[in-house]
This record gives sequence, C-alpha cells and structure tokens, in this order.
Amino acid sequence: MATVKQSQARSSATRILLVDDHAVVRYGMAQIINREKDMMVCGEEEDAGKALSAIERLKPDLVIADISLKDSSGLELMRNIKAQFGKLPVLVVSAHDESVYAEVAFRAGAMGYLMKGAPLEKVVTAIRRVLSGNIYVSDALGARMLQQQFQGKTDLQQSPVEGLSDRELEVFQMLGEWKKTAQIAQELHLSIKTIEYYREQIKRKLNLKNSAELTQRATAWVQRENPS
Repeated sequence: MATVKQSQARSSATRILLVDDHAVVRYGMAQIINREKDMMVCGEEEDAGKALSAIERLKPDLVIADISLKDSSGLELMRNIKAQFGKLPVLVVSAHDESVYAEVAFRAGAMGYLMKGAPLEKVVTAIRRVLSGNIYVSDALGARMLQQQFQGKTDLQQSPVEGLSDRELEVFQMLGEWKKTAQIAQELHLSIKTIEYYREQIKRKLNLKNSAELTQRATAWVQRENPS
C-alpha cells in the first residue's frame, strides 16, 4: 500500500523541466528537486529548440533555464515560452551576474532569478515562490530594485553595459564568446544585417572606435562576468 501511495504522490507532483548545457548542473539540480516529495524533474534539455519540444511533450509546471545554452540563447527561449505557452513560469538559475541579467530575464518572461553560487536550499525556496505566482530575486537584488524605484535607474548604473538593450546585451555577450556575426544571427533567428546594426549600436553606446575594440571589450566583460 505504501508503494501505491508513493506512486500516486509522484504522479501528482509538480513537474519541472531543466534546461542547462552542463550535465553536472542538471544532475545536481535534479538531486535537490527530487528530494522534495511534491516535486519531480520530468525532463532535461541542453538547448532552446529541444526545450520547446520537451515542453510540448512533457507539459511541465515550471521550467528552470540558464541564460547561456548550447548553441542558443536562454533569453530567446524565455520569449518563445511566453509567446507559445502563455503563463508557464520560468525560473532562471545562472552564473551570469544578476545585477546585469535579472531585469533582462524578467522582460523576456522569467519570474525568478537565482545565481548558481547561491546556497542549495535557495533553489527550492525560489521554485516554491515562483510556483505561487510571485517573483523571486535575491535579497541584495530586491533591495537594489527597490532603490531604483526611488532614485531612478540611471543613478545606479555601474557600467555602460547596463545601458544596452536586451538584444544588444545578447549580441555583446556572444561577441565576447568569439562567435561570428553569421553564427549570432543564426542563434538569435535574425538577419546578418540586423546583427551588424546591433554591433554598430553597441560601439556607439560604449564609445568604441572599431570592431577590434568591440571584440576586446566584449571578451574582457564575459571573462570578468563569468570566469568559469
């Protein structure tokens, strides 16, 4: 009888899809989630395209996704989830600096943002917060966002990079990962001409003279923002 009850409990558990291009991260996340009696990992994927297919097939209650995925953008995945699956909640768990990427992720459709360096127990806390329909951010980021409301965002910007639009930030990151214009265009499903336009906008906003300076700045920023 106990086995039947356990089976029934698992069948009614909250179903969570993990989307991360690192198998070790997915394994560790699954171990944490599957320890909870009312949660289970129903699937794992490493890129945006397969994740969208998995959502259609597995019908998860929550998606946990990274910003950077294999040959794809986590931000683009969030936009597609929002467009195709309505209110399916997304929790971002990423090594990317929350002070730069959290707001971008929220605009893309995420409901929570957790840094990978956070204590393990925060994962379950973030999941439950998002599933309840609330936004999850760290205490530090929450205080910063609240301060922005009173002082104005421009007063708190610490880097010109924060002045880039969502798309410009995506392109800037990919340039820092040494991806060519054609590859960026393919991954973001945009034309090469559009990516070239974003490149010029980034150079203008960051006061860079040429493509060499752009690549150098982007590479240095990616290495500093995500040393691993």
